[in-house]
Amino acid sequence: MIDLRPWLDDVPNAVIDRLTGARQVLAVGHENPDADTIGATLAICRLVERGGALATAVFADPPPPIYDFLPGIGRSRTDPDPAVEYDLLVTSDCASLDRIGGVAQRHPELFGRLPRIVIDHHASNDTVGESDWIEPRSAATCEMVTLLAARLGAPLDLDDGALALELMAGIVMDTATFAHPNATPRTLAVSAALVEAGAPLSDISRRLYRSKPDVQLRLFGLVLARLDTSTDGRIIHSTLLDADLAATGALPAHSEGIIDLLAQSERAEVAILFKEAGDGTRVSVRTKPGGVDATVLTGLFGGGGHARASGATLVLPVAEASRVVLAEAARLASAVRR
Repeated sequence: MIDLRPWLDDVPNAVIDRLTGARQVLAVGHENPDADTIGATLAICRLVERGGALATAVFADPPPPIYDFLPGIGRSRTDPDPAVEYDLLVTSDCASLDRIGGVAQRHPELFGRLPRIVIDHHASNDTVGESDWIEPRSAATCEMVTLLAARLGAPLDLDDGALALELMAGIVMDTATFAHPNATPRTLAVSAALVEAGAPLSDISRRLYRSKPDVQLRLFGLVLARLDTSTDGRIIHSTLLDADLAATGALPAHSEGIIDLLAQSERAEVAILFKEAGDGTRVSVRTKPGGVDATVLTGLFGGGGHARASGATLVLPVAEASRVVLAEAARLASAVRR
């Protein structure tokens, strides 16, 4: 059996104490949920319920259809249950509290008064609560929650393997099936333990990275046709417009993966995707190891994330957002020496 005991002390005692002392847990992921925030949030619910308490999984936006294969996805809500007297808030994979999204704005009193646990792996997260567990060296929040499960003594094959599947999905997503440099020996050990517990690694990888509906492929085509470079090829960028979604019949969630295609550029130090979002612009950034820190670029515009993958939202139309972000990206990319 895979032995995770060498890493169990990485789980703070304060997290264990607060989680096991709660009876009604509100488990919340970030807006526009992806596999890591979904897997971690659903896993928190399973661990809480194994201990005899109750839990509600909440995301401000409905999870995209690509995640329908996750066993617990049908239990998630877009708002807390008004009939439940919650006594603990657990947020997973939220680089900042505003990443929770509209649900926190709709229930400010509830989110403001509940004691809180934050479990997150974003380097830009600067929360400092007594029960906040921020671990940037972790490849995924689901890696952290796997160790939490082991520390609680929960079998990783809990609920006929559902726990392992949900946690593995988050790790696969945030490592791009272990292709990103964030996968460490601990990541691989945790993943091996999840596979040993029944997580279908190849199927998860296929569903997340090698299976796309036709409308998504058409959307990729429109965005890739708009591809451009600057700063002698050190920056590669493109734009996704609301009109592209209408023209292809795609959902906003179908844009997932486009930025990773741009990041495959051989020469570019910085890959940027500008997504039109009403009157604003969502910016996704990827950078090469040893070069530009993506959090430095997005941090200039109030965003955050990881050194190699980060994002921000600008209250500017796409054309203007592109101009100001590309100017800063050019400044940073020009300083890279290889």
